[in-house]
Amino acid sequence: MVTMKDIQSAREQIADVVCQTPILSSFQLSKICGNQMFLKSEHLQKTGSFKIRGATNKVKNAVRNGATFITAASSGNHGQAVAYIASKLGVPSVIVVPEDAKDTKLNAIQSYGGKFEKCGWTSAERLPHAKALAEENDGVFVPPYDDPLIIAGQGTIGAEILEQLDNVDMVVVPIGGGGLISGILTAIKETNPRVLVIGVEPEIANDTYLSLKNDKITSIPATSTIADGLRTSQPGDLTFPIVQKYVDDIVLVKEEEIEEAQAFVLERMKQLIEPSSAVTAAAAMFDKLKVRDKRIVCVISGGNVNVR
Repeated sequence: MVTMKDIQSAREQIADVVCQTPILSSFQLSKICGNQMFLKSEHLQKTGSFKIRGATNKVKNAVRNGATFITAASSGNHGQAVAYIASKLGVPSVIVVPEDAKDTKLNAIQSYGGKFEKCGWTSAERLPHAKALAEENDGVFVPPYDDPLIIAGQGTIGAEILEQLDNVDMVVVPIGGGGLISGILTAIKETNPRVLVIGVEPEIANDTYLSLKNDKITSIPATSTIADGLRTSQPGDLTFPIVQKYVDDIVLVKEEEIEEAQAFVLERMKQLIEPSSAVTAAAAMFDKLKVRDKRIVCVISGGNVNVR
């Protein structure tokens, strides 16, 4: 399993690329939720999402070990991050994306110096294609979540939260494949296990929720949730045991609740966040967390929204 030592090493490796994102607060959000609410704003991160953390840690390691070609499979944010850091290090990259990938994210991949190929609708289709491309070109495949270096990179968010804000009671994290939450869980539970960590999934993309309930990795069919970054079919082999070990709970939110939370953050806080990010605010706004008068940090994972 990934350890706090791995996360500390990742912080050193990515420090010249990644910025420490701010923690924002909102009186109106706090009033609605009955808690002191804070947003860890990874939508203000390089490339517009938390994904640059894990991608930088993994790609730097690959290049140090002689990689001359990089591939990834991504609904967008991971691909942007990999394209950005690969280009920065002078290595070509190809990102395998779903057929319905947002134009905003595809344009960003290209602007960061990467190429993309469309393949299928699910991660189960994209991952083998990206791995095959890497093998054909003697390259390195960068997983979206199921990799120790990726998990450690994402875990740096948890370390930052504990340093930036005193007396945190709860951290609320979106769950896709589990790279983000498993990294944050490791950082927080190995530093201050008193802090609760709650995962959030869309009701119609509840693979980690079901896996936890069934006590084994459980797959779901392809989903059409608006939270496109959370459309994984199952949690990762590496991420799921960490979730099993540490997570305090996983809650589910409806599609309309995600939309309302996204709109609220835009209208009241003037922050443009993507639906995958809005699941955490939705969980707080619609009383999924079942607590009052607590200091709660919602991780806002990205802000790459297709506005046209």
